[in-house]
Amino acid sequence: MSPRWELNPNIRRGRTVVYTLHAHLVFTPKYRRGPFTDEILQRCEEVMRDVCADFNTELVEFNGESDHVHLLVHYPPKVALSRLVGSLKGVSARRLRQEFPAHIRKYLWGDHFWSPSYFAASCGGAPLEIIKEYIENQKRPD
Repeated sequence: MSPRWELNPNIRRGRTVVYTLHAHLVFTPKYRRGPFTDEILQRCEEVMRDVCADFNTELVEFNGESDHVHLLVHYPPKVALSRLVGSLKGVSARRLRQEFPAHIRKYLWGDHFWSPSYFAASCGGAPLEIIKEYIENQKRPD
């Protein structure tokens, strides 16, 4: 019988690691202004999918409203989440400003597109209480 992790498609293997790391990210534009239309959100998702592919990560889910976007990213342990976020925000800001200059200028001015802050939460897998209970039950033999 195969180990349980081999049956779960969300669990990935590297040469020396077995992992499933997911992060929920939320980005807001500078001053929480609302520059996003359906067309801009669609293009933002395409750009962010390309950036994720460059980092060997997967953009599992993307959605947004006029003043923020949500991402669910599946990433390997070798990826520093802060570097991924920097690239996602930097590349998307540059591309969206190039492709929608007049619209973006109505909402944002100067060189900034995204707020410098962001929300990140690890997610997926068992709830923390279950993991704590599992670890507590891993008693060493006497």
